[in-house]
Amino acid sequence: MLPAGGPKFKRRKAERPDEIVAAAFEIFSEKGFAAARLDDIAARAGVSKGAIYLYFATKEDIFRAVVEMGVAPNLGLIQDNIAAHQDSFPDLVRGAVGVLGQMLATTPIGGIVKMVIGESRNFPELARAWHDTLIRPALGAMTLAITAAQARGELRPGDPRQYALSLISPMLVGVIWRETFEPVGAEPFDIPALARQHAELWLRGMLVQPEPQP
Repeated sequence: MLPAGGPKFKRRKAERPDEIVAAAFEIFSEKGFAAARLDDIAARAGVSKGAIYLYFATKEDIFRAVVEMGVAPNLGLIQDNIAAHQDSFPDLVRGAVGVLGQMLATTPIGGIVKMVIGESRNFPELARAWHDTLIRPALGAMTLAITAAQARGELRPGDPRQYALSLISPMLVGVIWRETFEPVGAEPFDIPALARQHAELWLRGMLVQPEPQP
C-alpha cells in the first residue's frame, strides 16, 4: 500500500518548474531583474533555493522560461487566431487588439515589459529573448495580415510592418504609464478601453472603404 501523500509528492515534484516560473513571473514584475533574488523566487514558489537549480542553471534561464511558458502561450493564441481568421479584416483587428488589451490589463506582463525596457542595456539577453520569442512572431503575424488585406484592396498602401507597430503601440504606452506613473499618483487609463478606441481610430484611417454604419 502506498503511503499517504505518496502520489501527491510525485505530482508536486512534477509541477515544480511551473510553480517556479509562476513565482518568477511575479517577482520579476515586482522587483525587476537585477533586484530579483533566487531566494525570493524560491520563497514565493514554496521550494528551496537548491530546488531551483534542479531545473534552471541561471536567473537568465528562469527569465527565458517566464517568456516561453508564462507569456508566449497567450500571444501564441493571438497569432493563431490571426493566421486562421477568415472573416473581415476589421473583425480580426478588433479581436486581436481586444485579447491583447485584456491580457495586458489582467496579468503581471506590464511589469515585465517595464523591466525589459529598463534593464536591457545591462542584460541584453532579456531584450533578445523577449524580441525573438514574442515581439518578432506577433509583429510578423500582424504584418502578414495587413499585407494580405492590402493585396485584397481593403487597406491603404504603405509599409505594413510600420502599420502593425502603430496598431499595438498605444497599448504598450498604456502599460508603461500604468507601471511608471500610476504608482506615483497619475490618473490611470483603462487599457482594454484604450485598445478598443485606438483600434476603431486606426481602422478609420486605414480602410479604403469606410465600414457601413449600423
